[in-house]
Amino acid sequence: MTTVIRVQGMEKSYKDLRVLRGVDFEVAKGSIFALLGSNGAGKTTVVKILSTLLKADAGTATVNGFDVAAQPENVRESISLTGQFAAVDEILTGRENLVLVAKLRHLKDPGTIADTLLGRFSLADAGARKVSTYSGGMRRRLDIAMSLIGSPPVIFLDEPTTGLDPQARIEVWDAVRELAGQGTTVLLTTQYLDEAEHLADRIAILHEGRILVHGTLAELKQLLPPATVEYVEKQPSLEDVFLSLVGTNH
Repeated sequence: MTTVIRVQGMEKSYKDLRVLRGVDFEVAKGSIFALLGSNGAGKTTVVKILSTLLKADAGTATVNGFDVAAQPENVRESISLTGQFAAVDEILTGRENLVLVAKLRHLKDPGTIADTLLGRFSLADAGARKVSTYSGGMRRRLDIAMSLIGSPPVIFLDEPTTGLDPQARIEVWDAVRELAGQGTTVLLTTQYLDEAEHLADRIAILHEGRILVHGTLAELKQLLPPATVEYVEKQPSLEDVFLSLVGTNH
């Protein structure tokens, strides 16, 4: 498989605080790679370095074949970054947000681009409404749609479901799966174990600036001894109860 993101020996400190202590990982083309860790583990710092917003103190990193330090403009043309909070204009409609970004990127036929993305992210019926009327999940889906304008081959999602309710989180998960299904390479940072488990092809656990382990979910589970098999009556989860009561439509 083609490697689209490669990080080797990445280090970063803020004065006396060592945030990254030699981070190494690779991300394959068209895959979803989850960087899993608690608050303060260094996840956002990794994303900022890879997206050229911050310079590493040591190590190398390439994105889409371009060196992050030596070829920042090429990297920026290859990526899109969605931060922890939706960067949408609430005064505009959903469609107007998308058209505005397409015009800023000097793309032809911004209206068609907007309509295509509204349909792709199940927002066509809400396209003419102001974003101030959107739910959290709808805003997040619109934010991701905006980041796809121009078809970047790589997208960074920095804790994309922070602050969302369970139903909205599932909506965003579906959108992320759609990205990878279209061939986009996704690097996802999260502190939610279930999010990494549901979405990622490969997972790296980042703790105190170091990657402790990385691999597929099955490979990570093999690190622990096999569970004792016992008969247990399975109870529905709280998420099952919530979704059965409110439904999956918004």
